[in-house]
Amino acid sequence: MAFDEKATSEQFSRSTVEEQDWQTWSRAPGVERAEPFGNTLANAQVTQGAKKGEQVNLAVFGMTPDSSLAPRPSKGEGLKKGGAGIVITREIADLGVEIGDVLTADRSGVRLKVVGLVDETVSYGHIGVVYADLDTWRHLHYGLPGDLPEAASRQATAVALTLKPGADVAVVEKATGTLAETKEATFDASPGYEAESSTMALIKGFLYVISALVVGAFFTVWTVQRKPEIALLKALGAPIGYILRDALAQVVAVLVGATALGTAVGLALGSAMIGKAPFSLSAPAVATSSGLLIVLGTVGAVVAVRHITAVDPLTALGATR
Repeated sequence: MAFDEKATSEQFSRSTVEEQDWQTWSRAPGVERAEPFGNTLANAQVTQGAKKGEQVNLAVFGMTPDSSLAPRPSKGEGLKKGGAGIVITREIADLGVEIGDVLTADRSGVRLKVVGLVDETVSYGHIGVVYADLDTWRHLHYGLPGDLPEAASRQATAVALTLKPGADVAVVEKATGTLAETKEATFDASPGYEAESSTMALIKGFLYVISALVVGAFFTVWTVQRKPEIALLKALGAPIGYILRDALAQVVAVLVGATALGTAVGLALGSAMIGKAPFSLSAPAVATSSGLLIVLGTVGAVVAVRHITAVDPLTALGATR
């Protein structure tokens, strides 16, 4: 995504690019596609539909109907040039808005007819996303009813780029006064995204560390309680290696079983939250978290189980009594 180079922070709310910018990008070597993209927040009221009178907050993404960014609705129709039709996402549909409903923007008075639904939960700044053509986005962004001024009709928030490997963007950035960002940096340009992501990553890190400590404490108690049995095995001639392997095998079996049960419960509770809270489930994320819990739990348990090597066989013969 290429933003106005002057928009050094909160780029989506500060950036403005001109038609000549995305045209220059589209002609540059190594650029497959360069498409205008609009982003704005709007308040609207349902003026026709089952939820008539309800206020709805919208995160409006503007694009040309033939853009690679344009949504592919699972129900209804897609975007059309020159029409004030919008395609809503599941987040907006869960508020009771349906295909055929009409929303009226508070600021500009633009009437937005819902023509399609993308059956995905998509939000921007915790506000449900709707897709609109660029002209509709411009009316909402500038709050202007009727005909748009010539200058406003040639503007967008940023340029969405599809680049070939090794594309040199420095020359185009200098010529257009824009700054091309990676997908990750573009996400960080969303309001609150970077702060919330870093906070969640910190929380997850602490939870992993705490899980290792809790598991280590549990197996420390478990080892102490089994001390007489371990001493008896050593008195009977069992080698330390065998006792350690047996203890660790039991540790891993308990961890795998407990993690599987906890994951199943978590998936059930998470599935119930989808659509009611900003929550999503990803198979890779769940698998990674489960694997880390087992690995870190095993590390914590190893620290506890190491005490086995210090158990005195005479304990089994009553030396401590």
